[in-house]
Amino acid sequence: MASIPVVQTDLRDVFFERGGEDAAKCYQCATCSSVCELAPADAPFPRRQVLFAQWGLFDQLMGDPGVWLCHQCNDCNVRCPREVGPGDVMAALRGMMVQKLAFPNALGSIVGNVKKTWPLLVFGPILFWVVLLGVTTGLEMHEAHHGLVPGPDMGQFFYDQYVPHYLIYGVYFAAVGWVCLALFKSGLKFWKLMGDQQPRSGNFIGALIGVFVAIAVHNKFSSCDRGVAKRRWGHFLVMWGFLGAAITSGFAVVYLYGNSVPFSWFFQYLPFDNIGYPVPINHWVKLLGNASAIALVLGGLLLFVNRLNPTDQLVGKTTAFDRFFLWVVLAVIGTGVLTEIFRFVAIDPMVGFSFYIVHLGVVLCLFITLPYSKFAHILYRTLAMTHERMTAGN
Repeated sequence: MASIPVVQTDLRDVFFERGGEDAAKCYQCATCSSVCELAPADAPFPRRQVLFAQWGLFDQLMGDPGVWLCHQCNDCNVRCPREVGPGDVMAALRGMMVQKLAFPNALGSIVGNVKKTWPLLVFGPILFWVVLLGVTTGLEMHEAHHGLVPGPDMGQFFYDQYVPHYLIYGVYFAAVGWVCLALFKSGLKFWKLMGDQQPRSGNFIGALIGVFVAIAVHNKFSSCDRGVAKRRWGHFLVMWGFLGAAITSGFAVVYLYGNSVPFSWFFQYLPFDNIGYPVPINHWVKLLGNASAIALVLGGLLLFVNRLNPTDQLVGKTTAFDRFFLWVVLAVIGTGVLTEIFRFVAIDPMVGFSFYIVHLGVVLCLFITLPYSKFAHILYRTLAMTHERMTAGN
């Protein structure tokens, strides 16, 4: 005997908080699915998802890839005769799924309730760094470990005179490890749920490579009719900006510690043995880091400007969940740029040091909340697109 679907009333409040309260207006005319250029013919969205949300069958949507295949261009919002905002409903479902699939679920709930918990999430990591540095360094300037003297070409001071590198990498190695574990557990759960609803038969590696190419150029956005330019290029620049920053940071880890025991035997085979520290401003790593910062600034501003008109149906609703993600990204970008500027400007080093602590705090906030915020769409959308390719023709 088939099981009877259970209405998930416990998730309805979460769904409403994410902006899905207008789903009840829908009378299933299917205009939204008809105008969507991204929806596959054999499983069109967002009509089905809106219907299930109306009925409170949220568990039935936990393994639905269509929720993540939507790129929220909001063409459907503009054309909906009932002003339901199907794009907003899909965004609300994504936010609810991030919280429901989170590992551990308690952290998903804390970040999901960001309207009340944002002071803890933002100021907690900053306070953590203040306390950690107070205990380990006394918040005082020390001699740089490399023994170099600050100057016009190297900056007025070095941040490792205040924050030893071993503290930075110790903290962020742990944070990255936690993020990987949380994303793996959540992603595995989502992958299994999708497979339970629709068996896969294609090649995983081949499908994933195709998805990476599509993400790299953001070509899915070009299928939408209108209103996607700022969102597309904002996402594009932020994505590549963060990727470039990650490569730069990864280089710093290898370079700073690769030439020390116990890795010195390996370091001699790498192509940057005698660069010198700090890395010269014209070195490719510095150029990549600065180019990434510019991309992040431009992309962040585009995303911010796109949200300035809350009445525009192409923009859609902006919830606390959206604002928190955007402000954290902007805080990481802004404090990161300022910390580099202050190192080369003749000011009191404590001003730069203070901004550096804030920067380290908001970066840690970004890492800690990554699996539970809008950043998690990196995981879920990638898996949904891969699943779609593996089930094509089934």
